[in-house]
Amino acid sequence: MVVSVILALMLVSCTCGENPAIQVVLTEKGLQYGKHVGAGWIQEKLEVVTLPDISGKVYIGIGSVSYTLTGVRITKCDFPEPSVEFTESPAGFKTSTSGLSIAVTGGWRTRYGAIHDGGTFDMALFNVDVTSVVELGKDPDGHMSVTSVSCDAHIGGLDINFYGGASWIFEPFVEHFKGRIRAEIEDKICPTVEEYIVNTEQSLQAMNVSFDVNEDLTLDIPLTGLPVIENSSLNLGFKGEFYSIKTHQEPPFEAQPFVMPVKSGYMLSAGLSEFTVNSAFYGYYSAGLLQAIINDSMIPSTSPVHLNTSLMGPFIPQLPKMFPGLLMTLQVYATDVPQVSFHSGAVKMGSMAAVKAFAIQPNSTQTPLFKLLVDSEFSSKVWIAEERLRGSMTMENFTLSLDSTEVGTFNTDALASVAKMGVQLTLSKVNKQLTEGIMLPRLKHAQLVNPVLTLEEGFIAICSDAELLEDIDFN
Repeated sequence: MVVSVILALMLVSCTCGENPAIQVVLTEKGLQYGKHVGAGWIQEKLEVVTLPDISGKVYIGIGSVSYTLTGVRITKCDFPEPSVEFTESPAGFKTSTSGLSIAVTGGWRTRYGAIHDGGTFDMALFNVDVTSVVELGKDPDGHMSVTSVSCDAHIGGLDINFYGGASWIFEPFVEHFKGRIRAEIEDKICPTVEEYIVNTEQSLQAMNVSFDVNEDLTLDIPLTGLPVIENSSLNLGFKGEFYSIKTHQEPPFEAQPFVMPVKSGYMLSAGLSEFTVNSAFYGYYSAGLLQAIINDSMIPSTSPVHLNTSLMGPFIPQLPKMFPGLLMTLQVYATDVPQVSFHSGAVKMGSMAAVKAFAIQPNSTQTPLFKLLVDSEFSSKVWIAEERLRGSMTMENFTLSLDSTEVGTFNTDALASVAKMGVQLTLSKVNKQLTEGIMLPRLKHAQLVNPVLTLEEGFIAICSDAELLEDIDFN
């Protein structure tokens, strides 16, 4: 059960050998927090759980007596906080509980030949020790797996008192019952622990490792390799690749390896490679979705430039003479995949696009006019403040050139100046929103506490503590 809490804390989230584009690191601090939460949850559950019946036979000198302890429930539990530690071989966890004491009550039934009897009992278990080792792994589909490696259980002492019926007959033979019942309970502890581990494994297998994020993209997040435990931390690597639902093409670039720094002062760290972002852009690009049609109705009335051939004279002198008084449309599309790169302290983005201009004839046919190439580069900074993701963006380069023309050559400097003004106006609006920031996404079963964002070469990382929500169910 403690293991489930720890796994929930980590998942607050292929082909073996791939470089992971997403990495999640659970530190010793996170492990101990998971242990603490798990211990509290177990304590609560033990107070309301009904234990399975205990049946057996005991020889009391006059023959074998069959007995059943039924309706067993816990009335008091002294549950010391367990110890949990990472194990490198096998890669997993070792959980130990020592000195557990439990008081239970229930009903008893006995059968000796044709004689049937029954009543109630009180029982106390002292110094119960349980040690379990689980191994974390990966199945062929990229799900995390959890397997029981070993389990040992020992009950230090047991007292039991019978009431009702002919319990006085059995009182002289309580010592016989105690030894037998203690052995029965000891034999049930590890199978119960292993059954819980199997249930956890089944839950992990049921998790999606690929899902649609919208109508255009799907995200694959299977494990790319076995979980790695070193330096008192657990590292999980995920594929983290977007695909176009329409084409499902692999991008012409691969995820590059990166090393997540272990921040022992935080419970969790998550790293996102620039590959993940770029694979999303490639998904849109391969499906032909990075394009748009712009007409004059989309341009604000206060704009100094409008898509009308008669108003384009200051930029293309010959155009109003060749095609007077016609509305225009612009077909804007990416000529290559936009590329995002993470650097220490900055995010850079470059894009290459083309703009085809058309004049709309009275009969609605479109006459091609010219084609422009646009090369732009942007730089941005991102940070987390007051649990909001904030940022700022600046334009590093904007180049506009004439690629082909049906109306004769013209100088593009004036058009480039107007286009830059439009981009700067858009950036000012974007920066206002980025400065105000957006709330960090809320996880389903946890919330981040004091998250910190850092930009590194090739990846972006968030280090944070976490708090599991009270309504989480580990059953």
